[in-house]
Amino acid sequence: MQWLEGLWTREGAGIDKDAPRPTGLALFFDILKREWWELVKLNLLFLIASLPLVTIPAATMATARVSRSIVSDENTYLLRDFLEAFQRYAWRGTVLMLACAAMTVACAYAVISYAKAVPDALIYSHPLAISLVMTLFISVSSAYAIVLTVTRDLPLTSLFRQAALLALVKPLPMLAALAFVAALWLAHILFYPVSVFMPVTINFSLGIFAICFAARHIEKRDPQGAH
Repeated sequence: MQWLEGLWTREGAGIDKDAPRPTGLALFFDILKREWWELVKLNLLFLIASLPLVTIPAATMATARVSRSIVSDENTYLLRDFLEAFQRYAWRGTVLMLACAAMTVACAYAVISYAKAVPDALIYSHPLAISLVMTLFISVSSAYAIVLTVTRDLPLTSLFRQAALLALVKPLPMLAALAFVAALWLAHILFYPVSVFMPVTINFSLGIFAICFAARHIEKRDPQGAH
């Protein structure tokens, strides 16, 4: 059984310290090529931990914490790190994700309502545009908040403030990451049933990994603000 234990507890793959460091998308695919099997196992851990449903926020935070370590090229012991993060961020992650979900649903409801009203009165096109912008802003802020939660030890008020500031200062990397996540699920829908195993093998962990990669400029030290 030692091989099975080693599958989950051994240190993740490293990189040659003398190799030139890729940047941008090249870095993303370099990490993905090196760590794809760890992401598959991480996806499986996420699914198992999410089975009670109420544990989805904690499982999301645990997946984000491990993904953050992979992006930062830190030593990663998959099962140990996942379980530690699952326990550590259970309460905070639940509060955070419920708040983000409530704001996102409210914005989406506003978008749908104004979109239905626009054909009857063009005056609603203004609030529709504002609702669309706010939906994107809340989505980007929520993604940054998830990464901040597993990166810095901040009160929730400071966490939301810094996430909102990051969404204003650096929206494009996170928008690209969210578009990548949407593309993953769109591919699953378009190529179903060939793509039936995508959520089981990679979709969740790869999506969270992309979000953590987009926020890799966030440092672990706790500065007074985002720059």
